[in-house]
Amino acid sequence: MHNKSVAELSRDLESGQVSSVELTQQFLERIRQEDSKYNSFITVTENQALADAKAADEQRAAGHATPWTGVPFAHKDIFCTNGVLTTCGSRMLENFVPPYDATVTANFRKAGAVCLGKTNMDEFAMGSSTESSFFGATTNPWGLGQGSKRVPGGSSGGSAAAVAARLVPAATATDTGGSIRQPAALCGITGLKPTYGRVSRYGMIAFASSLDQGGTMARTAEDNALMLNVMAGFDPKDSTSIDREVPDYTAALNEPLKGLKIGLPKEYFSDQLSPAMEQQVRDAVKEYEKLGATVKEVSLPNAKLAIAAYYVIAPAEASANLSRFDGVRYGYRCEDPKDLMDLYTRTRAEGFGNEVKRRILVGTYALSAGYFDAYYLKAQKVRRLIQQDFINAFKDVDVLMSPTTPSPAFNQGEKTNDPVTMYLEDVFTIAINLAGIPAMSIPAGFVDGLPVGVQIIGDYFSEARLLNAAHKFQQVTDWHQREPQ
Repeated sequence: MHNKSVAELSRDLESGQVSSVELTQQFLERIRQEDSKYNSFITVTENQALADAKAADEQRAAGHATPWTGVPFAHKDIFCTNGVLTTCGSRMLENFVPPYDATVTANFRKAGAVCLGKTNMDEFAMGSSTESSFFGATTNPWGLGQGSKRVPGGSSGGSAAAVAARLVPAATATDTGGSIRQPAALCGITGLKPTYGRVSRYGMIAFASSLDQGGTMARTAEDNALMLNVMAGFDPKDSTSIDREVPDYTAALNEPLKGLKIGLPKEYFSDQLSPAMEQQVRDAVKEYEKLGATVKEVSLPNAKLAIAAYYVIAPAEASANLSRFDGVRYGYRCEDPKDLMDLYTRTRAEGFGNEVKRRILVGTYALSAGYFDAYYLKAQKVRRLIQQDFINAFKDVDVLMSPTTPSPAFNQGEKTNDPVTMYLEDVFTIAINLAGIPAMSIPAGFVDGLPVGVQIIGDYFSEARLLNAAHKFQQVTDWHQREPQ
């Protein structure tokens, strides 16, 4: 059962081939046996999962099932979950149990899905390797057979590793600068970052509010579509949520690709990309041409400025969002503070890890008097130029395609002492978040025995088109079905 997709498991549950309780027990047993190798979960909610599975079986018996009723999955530990530990990978929230559900959590609960637990992540979603978690690094299931421990990417590395290792068929995730697409590529699975505002951020612990977006991780494009059907929609509790009709994302999956116009941004096929990586991307594009698509080169002239702009805007917003963690209201509090200032300073010094502190310092500096115009305001102007580049490109093409990452998964510890090198891991993904457009990564081959991904980028609210393009590719290739040894 662990090798089946969400769609297949849903059909098995519908036909009575298996019950949700049996399915949940199988996945929980697999997590118990296997996750010590990966550390992909922070919390496993065994008792709650079995209770939810029993309720799901009763719902199916009563004829009130959705496609998700009784299907197991996991949440990234950034979504507040009523009564369940929600840590955001940080010591600051190591004992935080929310009294409410995030909208995404509530939507899956309403759909009857069975949450098996909360997955590991970079602390407060700040990182590209899931090595900054207070609960220890997550290991990529790929590479273990070669005797090396590789990173799964980040910040959603726990969700990606859990799906790749077949511990769960699907998991929620978030993407601020590539945190769905980059780990999806490094772990050989499919991940989608929707248009900004398409999925509610209510109850999703904030990193950078104008960039954060909840999204999906599974092995197939079809499963991502099934997830987005549950997650997408307007939410009055989120002021950035878009009030726009939500289509059935599975409806157009099998539409033919004849006439699809693909653009290849020349800036993304540069010296930063190894020849082996570039070849995998171009081989994938050739498959699309066989399916009837046409290809042309396009330009995103301001793409080179994306990382510089992002690492002003994101830390600035993080410094504001994380100011609430002061030891007064909730979360970690230092012991025996001498006075209020000591409470603030020691709580934050002890509660936050190095990467979070680094970004708070950078962000606070960028927002300080005398520097706001020179850094933050300038970065926002550059952001508008980057957005306009994409708007112009989509006047000529339907989708853009590029590598998702500049290289396959690197070794654990390889880049932890060099933040700038780590930041460059997101060189092909960050501009998409600055523009607020949707994009996804699909498995497209291997380099040195490790999976690599192709990024498909779309215009605003074109998730259905991206999923259609990904699904048709997965019907003629089997990269998404490969399993780590």
